[in-house]
Amino acid sequence: MKLIQNRLGRSHRRPWARGERQSIGDSYFGLSLRECLINMKYSLYLTFMCLSLFTPRICVQGNQFNIETSRSDKLSLPGFENLTAGYNKFLRPNFGGEPVQIALTMDIASISSISESNMDYTATIYLRQRWTDQRLVFEGNKSFTLDARLVEFLWVPDTYIVESKKSFLHEVTVGNRLIRLFSNGTVLYALRITTTVACNMDLSKYPMDTQTCKLQLESWGYDGNDVEFSWLRGNDSVRGLENLRLAQYTIQRYFTLVTRSQQETGNYTRLVLQFELRRNVLYFILETYVPSTFLVVLSWVSFWISLDSVPARTCIGVTTVLSMTTLMIGSRTSLPNTNCFIKAIDVYLGICFSFVFGALLEYAVAHYSSLQQMAAKDRGTSKEVEEVNITNIINSSISSFKRKISFASIEISGDNVDYSDLTMKTSDKFKLVFRDKMGRIVDYFTIQNPSNVDRYSKLLFPLIFMLANVFYWAYYMYF
Repeated sequence: MKLIQNRLGRSHRRPWARGERQSIGDSYFGLSLRECLINMKYSLYLTFMCLSLFTPRICVQGNQFNIETSRSDKLSLPGFENLTAGYNKFLRPNFGGEPVQIALTMDIASISSISESNMDYTATIYLRQRWTDQRLVFEGNKSFTLDARLVEFLWVPDTYIVESKKSFLHEVTVGNRLIRLFSNGTVLYALRITTTVACNMDLSKYPMDTQTCKLQLESWGYDGNDVEFSWLRGNDSVRGLENLRLAQYTIQRYFTLVTRSQQETGNYTRLVLQFELRRNVLYFILETYVPSTFLVVLSWVSFWISLDSVPARTCIGVTTVLSMTTLMIGSRTSLPNTNCFIKAIDVYLGICFSFVFGALLEYAVAHYSSLQQMAAKDRGTSKEVEEVNITNIINSSISSFKRKISFASIEISGDNVDYSDLTMKTSDKFKLVFRDKMGRIVDYFTIQNPSNVDRYSKLLFPLIFMLANVFYWAYYMYF
């Protein structure tokens, strides 16, 4: 304190000690500035002295507080006290002894897409695994939920999804993982995963098909001697499927299985979730079946139009055939690109196209028959005229022959002579015979009354189409 007073006394010396003459204003400004600097220096010095006196006591109290805090943390997180006491995350629980029993449950959050062309489906699942690790046993009945990043310090199963094409763990806003420790050493490990899994499909009854898909879980490295998987509550271990609403499918039923997978590296336990998907056919009925049926019915309108209306009947036939072709091409764009299946919808479109094309051919046959009938009438008229002309020529030739040749012993009788043999050549007779045979053959296949073609088609086409539909829907719906 004396040292501080001496320094303060020295600081109050007059600014003109060396005899320098200054004005009153300058001396006053210099004194004020210098006093301010001296006061600031004095304040800093006092602060330093106080801190030097009280710092040891504060440090001691701070150390005591940190010690108490660390002790309370250890008491509240006993599992991590075991981690620091020789826990090895690279060794499974019961290493060298009995296999670890891992029980699984699963929630199906969504099935976003089912692809027939790629034969797979994409699903988002909540996978929960439970096992007991005796190294994490602590006293009490409490459970603790830990930060997901602490998973890196614990042993976890190497579970993977069999037949998965692509999978990823959600990372927003942090990795979607959960670790929960129980006092008896049970560990709950939960994940949110989106995966694309292969599903072999039989599309022979598309779109009236039912597909069976699987979701299989298995350990990658640990065989049955190290890890045993099981469903925690059987079929009740899987939830969410009954509440899913899919665009084209309805989930009919599902069940869980526990099987064995024999690999070259060992015998592994495999958990199987199997579910059946039935396709909703109503969409395809409105989009494909109804339009194609209407086109078939439209093609029958030509049966009620006269055979003489060539432009009208030809227009209907060609239009329905082209429309049916366009519908078939359009429906193929939404079908899977699989050439190994003859699908049910292909069969129906083929039936409809056959009926539409058959209606066009029916008019062609009827119109051709009417033309043949008209030609036959024309041939009959010309044949009669030709026969009359030939008869007149023959009679005139015979009359002249009778006048020039006279035989006493031969009496020529016009009633017993075949005049055609006397005048026609062999080639002409062959042509007449061949024409007569061909005429009979054509007459055999010629429809005598072309109007009957339309009359029978009005009855046969709808009847055959109805029978084809009955057999088609009965076969693909019930067999």
